Amino acid sequence: PKGALLRNTLETWEKQEHLRRGYEMVITPHVLKGDLWKTSGHADYYRENMYMLKIDEQEYAVKPMNCPGHILIYKSKTRSYRDLPLRLFELGTVYRYEKAGVMHGLLRVRSFTQDDAHIFCLPAQVKDEIKGVLDFVFEAMNLFGFKDFKIEISTRPAKSIGSDADWQRATEALKTSLDEKGLVYDINEGDGAFYGPKIDIKLKDAIGRAWQCATIQCDFSLPERFDLAYVSPEGKNERPVMLHRVIFGSLERFIGTLIEHYAGNFPLWLAPQQVAIIPLKAEQEAFAREVESALKTAAIRVALDNSSETLNKKIRNAEVQKIPYILVVGGREAAAGTVSVRSKKEGDLGVMPVEKLVGRLTDEITQKT
Repeated sequence: PKGALLRNTLETWEKQEHLRRGYEMVITPHVLKGDLWKTSGHADYYRENMYMLKIDEQEYAVKPMNCPGHILIYKSKTRSYRDLPLRLFELGTVYRYEKAGVMHGLLRVRSFTQDDAHIFCLPAQVKDEIKGVLDFVFEAMNLFGFKDFKIEISTRPAKSIGSDADWQRATEALKTSLDEKGLVYDINEGDGAFYGPKIDIKLKDAIGRAWQCATIQCDFSLPERFDLAYVSPEGKNERPVMLHRVIFGSLERFIGTLIEHYAGNFPLWLAPQQVAIIPLKAEQEAFAREVESALKTAAIRVALDNSSETLNKKIRNAEVQKIPYILVVGGREAAAGTVSVRSKKEGDLGVMPVEKLVGRLTDEITQKT
């Protein structure tokens, strides 16, 4: 339950940020016909990582990626150059076969949810869109406290689609965008996606291991294979460029890295349980319930501990769970309409009226300090 609350907080933040940045939210099916994956090239170049099945003698695949579904949305109507860039965003769950020996907790799994987006844009818009994604990535990493990361450009692998000229154009667009942002990167030869080169941003976890999270891929190949077009100012059909990108990458992997990064000591806005309320005696439980209700009304995640444990044991339990705020309610507090406040970060804050506490917590959550 606490992991689900953390994930919900991340998803809510991401939805708001994507809408603010001009993305449109979409949802695509988990199972798609095999012919679609043949057109995309996945059936030939990615089949060993896919779960294939037959339904009524028709071949289907459980999606390993969200891009073909987003392409179908693009193709659902005629697009003009005025419509571009078109940014489609999905919290899309994908399924990939991983060998048992590489499975690793939340960090490497067979089913995971990507904060996936595909940007369909004019060739002249490519660099600005890539730089916009880079800004998004680094704003997110700064917000979540990640300072230690490395950037790589992964180039054309042996198994790939598309022309040499298109791969060169795509790789140069990625390099130029990083250079213009003044970012240092390494070249990771032959580790690109089969349809295009990519920028990989790898975060270091608590023990120094690098995990790929954000990625930006520049793709001229899939627009060609799916015959994507937009109507130019001259009324001609022209080919858009497709950017594939994620900010967190796999939500499961990001959450695993985030838990280790903070060692469970989450800032208030991320903490699954933000407040613990501890009444000293049964007589104060009624007022403690009023405090709990006031905090819940303010959308603060709170739980009341009315167990039979001693006060010290209850406080210790809350500290072990790394709950940011502990409120103790005794007879004097209940009579005065106050609570005794302990902050994990700042220690004993003394007695505080409930209204003042709600304001303080709301401000801290809003500011994401």
